Amino acid sequence: MKLSLKESERLDDLQFEGLKIVQDRNLYSFTSDSVVLANFLKIKRGEKAVEIGSGSGVISILATKKTNVSHITAFELQQPLYEMSIKSLQLNGIKNVDVINDDVCNFKKYLSVGSVDVVFSNPPYKKEGAAAKNENESKAIARHEKSLPIEKLVKCASDMLKFGGRAYFVYDADRSAEMIYHLICNNLQPKRMFFTENGRKKPILFVVEAVKGGKSGVKVLPNLVTNDSDGNYIQEIKDGIWSK
Repeated sequence: MKLSLKESERLDDLQFEGLKIVQDRNLYSFTSDSVVLANFLKIKRGEKAVEIGSGSGVISILATKKTNVSHITAFELQQPLYEMSIKSLQLNGIKNVDVINDDVCNFKKYLSVGSVDVVFSNPPYKKEGAAAKNENESKAIARHEKSLPIEKLVKCASDMLKFGGRAYFVYDADRSAEMIYHLICNNLQPKRMFFTENGRKKPILFVVEAVKGGKSGVKVLPNLVTNDSDGNYIQEIKDGIWSK
């Protein structure tokens, strides 16, 4: 498919089954966070999923190839990111992902309560007010919980899910206790979790799977080391994080 790109846009290779993605240097670009979450998802044949805060669409795009998902509804508040993700979906010929340019709190206009099998999100997880002074508005919204605070994120996910449905989140490791608290308050029982860490053994991200109405009991998986002491991706990550 011939694609018309803006001057600020580029086409990146996802290095998985020929998938490509459009990104813009003026907007938020995805990182390994998104790929880690995509590899953690378990979506069975016939199941329907929702992505909250889909950004460039990278997780949903990868999920169509890495899982057996039937259909994904992705919510993205920022129109430029929404438009860019539509380009990527068309470029890859993906027809089972619909992107909605709206606040996820309005999901009842598009979906029934308790109708979704899986919800996943790599949300903005930095505290509001922590944005760099020179950070543009689009990047600030994508990185900081200005429009999607944790309590709103988790409540929306719980409201969407069927009983027994699963939620997947990646969040700041320093705020893992907050995430667990809000999950349990919204009847989402953590079932699997792990941390990513850099070469200095410092936890960076918290990745969790929770089940709506699930019984207590959680499996804590080994930490995933993503970077060496200089901050570079380790070879195992370069070789393996893109595949599953």
